[in-house]
Amino acid sequence: MSIKSFSAKLFARYIRHKIDSWATHPLETQERVFQDLIKFAKNTRFGKDHNFQNISSHEDFIKNVPVRDYEELRFYVDKMVAGEKDILWPGKPLYYAKTSGTTSGAKYIPLTKESMPTHINAARNAILCYIAETGKADFVDGKMIFLQGSPELEDKNGVKLGRLSGIVAHYVPSYLQKNRMPTLETNCIEDWETKVDAIVEETKAEDMTVISGIPSWVQMYFERLHQKTGKAVGDLFPNFNLFIYGGVNYEPYRAKFENLIGRKVDSIELYPASEGFFAFQDKQDEKGMLLQLDSGIFYEFIKADEFFEENPARLGIGAVEKRINYVMIISTTAGLWGYNIGDTIQFTSLAPYRIMVSGRIKHFISAFGEHVIAKEVEFAMQEATEKTAARISEFTVAPQITPNGDQLPYHEWFVEFEQEPENMNEFIEILDRSMQEQNSYYFDLIEGSILQKLKVTTIPENGFQKYMKSIGKLGGQNKLPRLSNDRKIADDLEKIKKK
Repeated sequence: MSIKSFSAKLFARYIRHKIDSWATHPLETQERVFQDLIKFAKNTRFGKDHNFQNISSHEDFIKNVPVRDYEELRFYVDKMVAGEKDILWPGKPLYYAKTSGTTSGAKYIPLTKESMPTHINAARNAILCYIAETGKADFVDGKMIFLQGSPELEDKNGVKLGRLSGIVAHYVPSYLQKNRMPTLETNCIEDWETKVDAIVEETKAEDMTVISGIPSWVQMYFERLHQKTGKAVGDLFPNFNLFIYGGVNYEPYRAKFENLIGRKVDSIELYPASEGFFAFQDKQDEKGMLLQLDSGIFYEFIKADEFFEENPARLGIGAVEKRINYVMIISTTAGLWGYNIGDTIQFTSLAPYRIMVSGRIKHFISAFGEHVIAKEVEFAMQEATEKTAARISEFTVAPQITPNGDQLPYHEWFVEFEQEPENMNEFIEILDRSMQEQNSYYFDLIEGSILQKLKVTTIPENGFQKYMKSIGKLGGQNKLPRLSNDRKIADDLEKIKKK
């Protein structure tokens, strides 16, 4: 055992103890975070506009601070970006994380000297919790790769601007610098396909032990490795035994990953976003990720089926229940207040509080009142692939409201197979049965002959990559929506299929 791995084990036990101390006192932890947030921001422009001076409880906060998304908070963000200080948080931000906007171009999410360390510490602590639980630490001596955006940053009125993953790349601790891959030069390549090819060349002869990234883009890296070397990833990297991922559910990709690797490897799920690092998997045998209650984030939760009602209840951590779909609302040390990040979550445990991401409040199918969410289609796909030995590369689902002829409407599943099921009808039957079992609205629509059973449209090899490239979102931190309530993505995929 090396000195580095021995030290990692000692540090892991210390960090695990610290985590347990706040995780076992969740209400007190969140109350302390809340009071600190109000105290530090009461003299900001936002704090003065929203009566922070007289806020002492969550009830006071609800009365004075409405739930907002980025566009509704933009008045304040624009002032910060223009160079003004003390707007949402004292002083100026350290960085702006640039993300894709929907209605008005790019979004600029502030990162402050108080919020930035929480991103770094959470990622580190996820690995340390794994070491503390499993006792495995030898991987710290090998090479590690984190597929991420370019670390090159721009200047925006005296504040650095870039993608979150590129910003975080500047915070790799010194003791991991020699282990880190790829090189800075390769990491700065903007074109994703060129970048992946360069990473393959740099890493194919290295002792890779940890690989991290969004599953769909790591999959592309694995495929290029296999094409270049003719070897399974696990044979190429015999000491690779830990995959760290976030952004999308890994389960639909797991079978293909294990085929590309040639064996099973341990995995750690993360829940990072530009707005905050919200949760990470702290136990290998527990479902869900530990909610980060002590990271400068105060959480509120609104039931998803009540979210679009007038004045829905905003619940604190002490009032949530398991298996309910909630929209997660955050207030943070980056100056985001009553902020709707757009994600929906469910609690898998209340002692400690663990969550799973169930989808996006804007990404659903309810063309007929069925309220289908990402968690349901991902579970159905997992069932279908496991029971038929099919392997998929990617998929998305959209409604077909006006089919040809006298057909009933249906849900259309666009699937790129790495290995098709031997019996496609059986595959479709498993998908549809799983959806009916999970979603009573969908069941009623099928039983009532409002919808017919779902249909699968196969997409050719690399079809989804071509689609993402066509919209300028190939690679990096970009993710394909799992669900759409319209045919925009479906129509583009149809065009790719015909080429």
